[in-house]
Amino acid sequence: MNCRPDCGACCIAPSINSPLPGMPNGKPAGVRCVQLTEDNRCKLFGKPERPAFCNHLQPLEEMCGTCREEAIAYLTALETATAPASSPDPPQR
Repeated sequence: MNCRPDCGACCIAPSINSPLPGMPNGKPAGVRCVQLTEDNRCKLFGKPERPAFCNHLQPLEEMCGTCREEAIAYLTALETATAPASSPDPPQR
């Protein structure tokens, strides 16, 4: 499957934990990557500085759905399901 033109869901919905140009601390989930152009294309595509996460993420019908909104919803749900559990606050004394 090829990427849907003008989508960019995979550059917005998931978090990226490794540094990337312009985002030295990675990218939080739901935040638009600074390397995503106005027409939702990756400026780093095919370049060595592109994060491994991005290189390994491949478009699939299940992930991309039938429209950008479905792709964002799927990737957001996947991000939520795989996020590390937060530590509970220590008991107050």
